[in-house]
Amino acid sequence: MSQTINIQQNIAQITVLQQEAKQLLEKLIATPSFSKEEDKTADLIQDYLHQKKVKTERKKNNIWAINAHYDAAKPTLLLNSHHDTVKPNKGFTLDPFTPIEKDGRLYGLGSNDAGGCLVSLIATFLYYYDQVNLPFNIILVASAEEEISGHDGIELALPLLPKIDFGIVGEPTLLEMAIAERGLLVLDVVAVGKAGHAAREEGESALYKILPDIEWFKSFEFEKISNLLGKVKMSVTVIETENKQHNVVPSTCKIVVDVRVNELYSFEEILETIGKHVQATVTPRSLRMRSTGIAIDHKLIQAGIALGKGYYGSVTTSDKALMPFPTLKMGPGDSARSHTADEFIFVKEIEEGIHTYIQLIDKMILL
Repeated sequence: MSQTINIQQNIAQITVLQQEAKQLLEKLIATPSFSKEEDKTADLIQDYLHQKKVKTERKKNNIWAINAHYDAAKPTLLLNSHHDTVKPNKGFTLDPFTPIEKDGRLYGLGSNDAGGCLVSLIATFLYYYDQVNLPFNIILVASAEEEISGHDGIELALPLLPKIDFGIVGEPTLLEMAIAERGLLVLDVVAVGKAGHAAREEGESALYKILPDIEWFKSFEFEKISNLLGKVKMSVTVIETENKQHNVVPSTCKIVVDVRVNELYSFEEILETIGKHVQATVTPRSLRMRSTGIAIDHKLIQAGIALGKGYYGSVTTSDKALMPFPTLKMGPGDSARSHTADEFIFVKEIEEGIHTYIQLIDKMILL
């Protein structure tokens, strides 16, 4: 009889958390939170946790909380997602800051990436917050600047936290397990020529000089292909010269190359190969966002497999790349909807997200 009561109490608690998660997401949508401008959503998240009698810490726009019965002798699980958003796609036909629910969908900027994941993880944290005798601690972090891979996001918060042993990063994966993800290497590539008048045979066009390099980036293929992450992918995404007028031969031309690196190559190996083939000067913006993975036999992944979850390698890069411990990327929503016009998440996905996260942690406790 007691077990039946406990089950009913748990169901009732989860139902309330699901309802409150949707309401919290609506408030987040209505509060602009572009990267580096997330102070208002940080306030909102902190206030919500305070209403739940949860003690929080804050550094800039990062908010975190630790379960009530923290024990330094136990391992620690991190629950993390971000509350910053990109700027709205120009194709939006709805007000991006007005949460609109229609046909089971909740529309609004950041609803899918990654508001649905964030509120689901907050609800999950609250579910376990007061529980005693957990085999591990749980830390919740709502972080900033994920969309720009900024230094004042999760990277700023992690050194201020107790030691983390493993984590779940909330990103839209259709609630399947992304156990690996490609690294991100952004390159500024600059060719130098000589300025001249376009009407005369003067100068040396830097734009023409860089064309063979563009063709190389387009056609070259790295040999090693990952079973999880596929090929290394290089894409020229920006081209520009210093010219503001039509009649000057450009003395410099810059391209930006987006390189998605599988786990079979280090960034240093990629840069060495590029240096052997490209004539222009190549400068990486950062070496921080490296490819990451979590072993199949990790208890977190085994718990997901026991729940019938599939696993895959993600072609996109997240704050997972900045975490020096095993981390699973998983959450409600669909990555294909991220950064799109009239972004949305199904309300049912949020409910399922909370339920799945709780099932995953419960299963891990039993393993």
